[in-house]
Amino acid sequence: MWSSDGTELFYRNGNKMMVVEVGAEPSAASLPRLLFESGGEFETNRWMPYYDVSPDGERFLMIRRAGATESTGAEQIHVVLNWFEELERLVPTDN
Repeated sequence: MWSSDGTELFYRNGNKMMVVEVGAEPSAASLPRLLFESGGEFETNRWMPYYDVSPDGERFLMIRRAGATESTGAEQIHVVLNWFEELERLVPTDN
């Protein structure tokens, strides 16, 4: 996965998240560098990345395997459909 500015390439190697810095010149790339290593609690797929990187390249969004032992305290997710209409209902404006 490329960074938003196109200067870094992030990839997974097993349980390791790696990064390579890429320059504008052909073959101008750094050696791979380990960013972090997980204990196997995140989903992987050979053909499709199960992660994304933030625009600033500082955070990753990853899918945790069901039953993974470490908990972040975020066991629920709430999805609000038609949120703009809900916002207008809760906070009416006088137009």
